[in-house]
Amino acid sequence: MRIDNEFLVQFAEFRQFKERSAESTAAGAAPAEPVFVNNQAETPDEVMRIAHKQIELALASDLLDRVRAAPPAFFERLIVNLLLSMGYGGSAVDAGRALGRSGDDGVDGVIDQDALGLDRVYIQAKRYAEGNNIGAGAIRDFFGSLDRHKATKGLFVTTSTFSLPARETAEFLSKRIVLVDGEQLTRLMLRHNVGCRVEEVLHIKKVDEDFFE
Repeated sequence: MRIDNEFLVQFAEFRQFKERSAESTAAGAAPAEPVFVNNQAETPDEVMRIAHKQIELALASDLLDRVRAAPPAFFERLIVNLLLSMGYGGSAVDAGRALGRSGDDGVDGVIDQDALGLDRVYIQAKRYAEGNNIGAGAIRDFFGSLDRHKATKGLFVTTSTFSLPARETAEFLSKRIVLVDGEQLTRLMLRHNVGCRVEEVLHIKKVDEDFFE
């Protein structure tokens, strides 16, 4: 998974700052000065936000590795559970289901947008290693599967990424096909607490100016 180089630089300096602070404290000296990134001192709340971002990046990378190592059936169920957590399928308990069997005509899951299943989103899930990108042929095959199901829209999810021809193919086909790669998948998992949970909540407080007026 791609990690922003700016954050890598920031956290290399942040770790050095922590090490210097620990050494100074152990020696009885005053705490080290704040780290400087891009020639500007980082405030404590900015350092915390940067740290939070780094934790999320590491967690996203770990989630993606675990999804890639899981069986294909797990990946298909994951996508359905994620869509249900995002609000697709409404409140129906059986609104989403993974198919993942022979004879599914290239469709791995389906989400019913209403209780009667009059409006459906069909899902294709490809659990690929990094570098094994989805090409335009796979998009056209999925389009054919949607056509056989008389579907008007589909979701193609992969743990790798899509080639430029694949994205262009999805853009110009007559049916709406949304593409979600591994990086976007983990962002959605984090946002909707799928495969992860909140461990701790930190409250950052500041002076209430209205109180002192």
